[in-house]
Amino acid sequence: MSAPDPSTRPAPTAQAPAHPRRVLFVLLLPLFMALVAVSVINVALTPIGHSLKADSEGLQWVLSGYALAFAVLLVPAGRVGDATGKRRILLLGVGLFTLGSLMAGLSPNVGVLNVSRILQGLGSGLLNPQSIGLIQVNFRGQARAKAFAMFGTTVAVATAVGPVIGGLLIQVLGEDMGWRWIFFSNVPIGILAIVLGLLWIPNDKLRTKDTKPDLDPVGTILLGLAILMIMLPFLERSVSALVWLLLPLGLLLVFGWVTWENRYRRGGRPPMVDPDIFRSPPFRNGIIIVTVYFLGSTSIWIVLPLFLQMHLDRTPFEASIIGLPSSVAAMISSQLGGRYVLRLGRRLVIAGFVVVLVGLALVAVMAGVVESGVLPFWTLAVPLTLVGISQGMTISPNQTLTLNAVDPRYGGVAGGILSLGQRIGAAVGTALIPGILFSLTENGTPWVEAFIITLTVIMLMAMAALGVSVVDRKRERVTGTDA
Repeated sequence: MSAPDPSTRPAPTAQAPAHPRRVLFVLLLPLFMALVAVSVINVALTPIGHSLKADSEGLQWVLSGYALAFAVLLVPAGRVGDATGKRRILLLGVGLFTLGSLMAGLSPNVGVLNVSRILQGLGSGLLNPQSIGLIQVNFRGQARAKAFAMFGTTVAVATAVGPVIGGLLIQVLGEDMGWRWIFFSNVPIGILAIVLGLLWIPNDKLRTKDTKPDLDPVGTILLGLAILMIMLPFLERSVSALVWLLLPLGLLLVFGWVTWENRYRRGGRPPMVDPDIFRSPPFRNGIIIVTVYFLGSTSIWIVLPLFLQMHLDRTPFEASIIGLPSSVAAMISSQLGGRYVLRLGRRLVIAGFVVVLVGLALVAVMAGVVESGVLPFWTLAVPLTLVGISQGMTISPNQTLTLNAVDPRYGGVAGGILSLGQRIGAAVGTALIPGILFSLTENGTPWVEAFIITLTVIMLMAMAALGVSVVDRKRERVTGTDA
């Protein structure tokens, strides 16, 4: 990555915080809050619809508004944090998310709720790259690997407990108050995160020769519009077939954005994202790996509940708890992955993809046996545990290896790009994979066969990510970075 203009180069930051555990706790606390907000919302949609008398279109934007606002801000927020100070942008993001949570809990109608969810998404988009960037700046070597392992563990815990917390609140408080307290519960957590952030995270406010740092507004707008147009068709695919016309326009805007960034740099000004960052093979390969992996991995937990509830007549609660062992396994394997990633390098990620392929193959084999009644439905939790183990061996280790190739001073932008790859992969995957399942069943394919075919598509995506990992492993050996 080429050196930025010296006048806008960030001042160096201390390599290690005085209290690393405190810093990490503050970084992971709002991350946990934001992730629970994502995992819990599916449980709350039906009560929200009943309480606010909302139609399906209004409820769709409870999901889409958050996802779009989150994705659009990831990379620009990373750039702003790198240029002006990550702590202040992190705290601003937490503040916006907390305000959105309070407004959501008080919402008198679905319109106000959707505005509140957009605020939450903007807050998440601001804080997420700062969390990654501050880990990059404040931790080195094995300490950084362990920090990213805790990052992965936080993701696993939030994903697991979110639906449980939501279901419990709705069960105890009733539909109307239950979903509202799902949002209200974020308020004290957000306030605590702001207070502790001010006390424990080092103030990294950057001073430059210019009073106003160059934030490349044209590049920011181009990328934001491109992301919006690429993701919207996948999130709002049921509105009209014409929405798909936005996809090629979005891809064209990506080309325009790259052209602009190169031109901006040649003019001697710092672009929002220096295109040279993508010339780093480990960074480029890591982005491809995580994007392709998320195309399929997030859909596992959509098609499985559909199979259990719509075909095997299991309850929503039964469908939700079958993934708990997998989440526990992901928590444990994330910690082990953080311990060994620098020693094993891409070999750990490759092994993780092999494990997920074995787990998915076993789920496919067992599906027919479970359907016949020979085995109870909960035995599917056994091969799904392998899926959880693989998560800890792939996501956080890939994050560590990918970001190790980037100067920590630009960790916010790099983290934003990495997270954006996940969001785009998840958006495309959650539109594509369930669509395959439904199209097969609606055309007369037996449910179990359709489920197995869908799992096969997910496995093909995992194999594609595995292939890129093998290529990067060969690069490690050739360049002498073999772990």
